[in-house]
Amino acid sequence: MLAIFQAAGWPIWLLLIASIVATALIIERLLYLRRSKILPKRLLDEVVQVYRNKQITPDVIDKLEKSSPLGIVLSAALRNVDAPREVMKESIEEAGSGVAHTLERFLTTLGTIATLAPLMGLFGTVVGMIEIFGSQNTAGSNPAALAHGISVALYNTGFGLAIAMPTLVFYRHFRALVDSFIIDMEQQAVKFVDVVHSKRK
Repeated sequence: MLAIFQAAGWPIWLLLIASIVATALIIERLLYLRRSKILPKRLLDEVVQVYRNKQITPDVIDKLEKSSPLGIVLSAALRNVDAPREVMKESIEEAGSGVAHTLERFLTTLGTIATLAPLMGLFGTVVGMIEIFGSQNTAGSNPAALAHGISVALYNTGFGLAIAMPTLVFYRHFRALVDSFIIDMEQQAVKFVDVVHSKRK
């Protein structure tokens, strides 16, 4: 592997750094964006039970807020449980936008790497081509320099595409996952608002 990197020239090291960053972000997002962690199954039922039993206390709200991203949204609803429906929904939307921002963390970086990697590979290709033309002189071509230039060009192009393809797949997967989580959170929060205000009627 080291021989390949040496043959590919210095531009490959930029791609190697990009691949390490992309791999670290993919692993981090895979561990964080788990449905059981973001949207605990029984959480809405537990919050409804707390509300119906009139057990809403600052400690319960704080504990709920720290439990999960869904807990942050539902805790905002609990804090405004005595407010009108519009105020309650506004507080949920504000909490939801903060949670969405947290869920989308690092996705911009991942998308940038997916877009940038082929361009970095192309840059390596250009460097290789410059080396090829630089090896030409009046006496003829230098076969060793010619071979090195071609290897720089091909290795960088291949490595850039090899990084971009899986990174793009994971970026799209995480984007769709985050969107589905946000929709589920909104639906569960609306259910809780309906429970609160249907009881008032």
